[in-house]
Amino acid sequence: MASSEEDGANGGASEASDEREATRKRRRLGFLATAWLTFYNIAMTAGWLVLAIAMARFYMEKGTHRGLYKSIQKTLKFFQTFALLEVRIVPTSVLVTGVQVSSRIFMVWLITHSIKPIQNEESVVLFLVAWTVTEITRYSFYTFSLLDHLPYFIKWARYNFFIILYPVGVAGELLTIYAALPYVKKTGMFSIRLPNKYNVSFDYYYFLLITMASYIPLFPQLYFHMLRQRRKVLHGEVIVEKDD
Repeated sequence: MASSEEDGANGGASEASDEREATRKRRRLGFLATAWLTFYNIAMTAGWLVLAIAMARFYMEKGTHRGLYKSIQKTLKFFQTFALLEVRIVPTSVLVTGVQVSSRIFMVWLITHSIKPIQNEESVVLFLVAWTVTEITRYSFYTFSLLDHLPYFIKWARYNFFIILYPVGVAGELLTIYAALPYVKKTGMFSIRLPNKYNVSFDYYYFLLITMASYIPLFPQLYFHMLRQRRKVLHGEVIVEKDD
């Protein structure tokens, strides 16, 4: 019986030790995750600030938007593509983040980068400005939140600027895609015609039309999600939402 009690005591001590070790590991992982998120958000804030400064400087020197995209495209492509990490690491709605990031990657690489004749469209400036101000505000908000020193102005900007910036950005994206349609139809770019050995066809022109139509159901979801978040954060309303 004494041996059994001793084994039980040793077993209990071992379990307690394992639990303490597991707690320490969780704390280390939590610290590392927070450190990485902080670095990520600081880097993204800095990147979009660099982009904003480059855009302002270009316009002040040239007095026109023509050539703007070409001058900032490398910075834009790098930081917007880097945002693919965000779908997994940023603590927000997977649907909201996924739709936003994927649509912007699409706009950068498959529209503006690939269809050079539209790079000087005024609509490109619309979504560039909307994206840039939105991202500076959003990443600043995440950074200060992680550091537990969130200025009220940053929080206010995060949940007020989008009211204008989201529609402006969407308008810029849609107008840019619309401007690309004649070129895509004429050249047949990215399209697959029959017959071919895979026996499949794909028409990029109609794909773009479907993409434009998809904004109709998706944009209100994202916009009203942000409005609900605004009421909750700024006005303390209790909002019950289904998990995405």
